[in-house]
Amino acid sequence: MDYDFASLSLEQKIGQLLYIGLPGPELDRDTRALIEYVQPGGVIIFGRNVVSPEQLRSLLDQIREMLPVEPLFGIDQEGGLVDRLRKIATPMPPARVIRQKGDLAGARTLGRVTGEMLRILGFNMNFAPVLSIMTEERDVLANGLYSRSFGRSPGEVLGYAMTYLRGLQGTGCLGCVKHFPGLGAGEVDSHEEMPVIPLSHDDLIAHDLVPYIELFTREDRMVHAVMVGHGCYPNISVRQGVVSGPLIPASINPEIVNGLLRTELGFNELVVTDDLEMGAVAKYYEIEEAAVRAINAGEDMLLICARPDLIKRGRDALVQAAREGTISEERLAESLRRIAEFKARVQPPLPFDLERFRQLSEEIAALNRRLDYTYGGKI
Repeated sequence: MDYDFASLSLEQKIGQLLYIGLPGPELDRDTRALIEYVQPGGVIIFGRNVVSPEQLRSLLDQIREMLPVEPLFGIDQEGGLVDRLRKIATPMPPARVIRQKGDLAGARTLGRVTGEMLRILGFNMNFAPVLSIMTEERDVLANGLYSRSFGRSPGEVLGYAMTYLRGLQGTGCLGCVKHFPGLGAGEVDSHEEMPVIPLSHDDLIAHDLVPYIELFTREDRMVHAVMVGHGCYPNISVRQGVVSGPLIPASINPEIVNGLLRTELGFNELVVTDDLEMGAVAKYYEIEEAAVRAINAGEDMLLICARPDLIKRGRDALVQAAREGTISEERLAESLRRIAEFKARVQPPLPFDLERFRQLSEEIAALNRRLDYTYGGKI
């Protein structure tokens, strides 16, 4: 499907920039009012929104019917600690266990089964895989990435992530690699605080960015979406030798998004922020400033994942900034073009098939047995 946003009002165009969370599992009056007000370009689902396969598919179908433009439906379905579907399907293994077993076929199976499950439920996007590199030294850091990384080296992460992506996207579910430009060296979890990552530009290019660079330059163009994390990189600048200055999270930093990601690495497809309600941003910026700064930094869509009041405030700030010219027409048009191009890749959901969903859940159980994996917290 081709998307032409020219006929949309300014408010509807701004809505396309927002990827929002919902408060609960039902399309109740307040949730319906939120969706009608924002008319979001995307909706992200969390465990709080999940009761059963039937309920979840119905929720997404109802939202789809409400919106004038087909939305993106995304979820963080990595496996391990980040598994939003564990209440309705066999818990999925984390990336670390697959790598420890040396099971490349397992990575592909995880991607394939995840993708088909998500499409049966009505999703078209998965915020995975994680491309962070967790060396032995980094394993002791409290950054929440211990079990979420596919490897200790750029080559390991690239190999497993690429195999996972082939499985996922082969089902028609689009992936989103994260968290650019890499959070592996961070000492704190960005859900709580801003990680200050003291790597130089050359350090990143030689190590943490290798999987991104390799994936971006492949002829088959496997990557169509990137999530930018909230790490702060005070020692890097596209202008070599110039320190960035204030501690600014990558997600709202033009030197990271427009400079490093878009200009230097040449990525010109969809770019999404991590959740702007996370502590790494929320402790330092009001949602209004964070939203406007993110768009002007080069982001296309903003994740605001929990509080309806913050979602509305972020939306209103973007509308005001666009009206006043703080966000230029050209800047808005660039993101709308990239959103339209990404949405044109989206496939309609598969027919709801509970029996097939259960079969896929059994495939995950078989994979867990092969990996000797039992979910029980930190791996």
